[in-house]
Amino acid sequence: MLRKYSNHRTVSDNIKLGGLTAFSAGMVNVISVIVFFSFTSNITGYYAVFAQELSKGNWYQGAVVLFWILLFFFGSLISNLVIIHGKKLWGQYISHAVPVILELLSILFVGVYLDFFYKDTLQETELLVGALLFAMGLQNGLTASISNSVIKTTHLTGLTTDLAILVSMFTKSKNRQNKQLVDKFHLLLTILFSYFLGGLVSGLYYVKFGNQTFYLVCFVLVIIAFFDFYKLKRVKYLYERRARIKKASCKEYGMS
Repeated sequence: MLRKYSNHRTVSDNIKLGGLTAFSAGMVNVISVIVFFSFTSNITGYYAVFAQELSKGNWYQGAVVLFWILLFFFGSLISNLVIIHGKKLWGQYISHAVPVILELLSILFVGVYLDFFYKDTLQETELLVGALLFAMGLQNGLTASISNSVIKTTHLTGLTTDLAILVSMFTKSKNRQNKQLVDKFHLLLTILFSYFLGGLVSGLYYVKFGNQTFYLVCFVLVIIAFFDFYKLKRVKYLYERRARIKKASCKEYGMS
């Protein structure tokens, strides 16, 4: 899911990564709306808010919104810097997993702060919203980079447009037989459904468990970060086991 890069990725790799990251993004967006009354999975609307605040002369509010936009930007920037330069230091898998771990730590920080330190002040809220936007920037930068911009999971505006284009293309029978287009359609539907499902789960979970919902998001990110680690360990174990069995069989055959 995280090991492969760009054109080396399979449709299955992209569907797994897109589905799980979209699920976590949907969770984050809904929980941030519930707790902070702010969207955090994308910054499209914040550009309009930024212009509005400046036009009204609300310099402080404008600066806060600009701060949020920059945090999303730097999240994506850091994610791609790690991917580009981390491969030589740690290998491809770890360099792809680091942005997910940083995202996890950002969301964990928000959950812990809400549980133990939050005084419900405006400044605290602005900081925590910024932390979530930074986390979503990390995620969007990662998924877009390693999938060659095929996967973008933190906002659905462009995805909905792409779906509409594909549906219109499928009105021609030859396009319905095009495997590349069909695979893309399945990927986009997976991301859309996963985002919605993540938001639904987040809202329902918050009703019973409150701010602990942030820890559930962290659990999903742990799965994303370490899924390939488990898979690699399992493959290595099976390979070594077969080698031992083969070696034992050869010895037994030699003795006989």
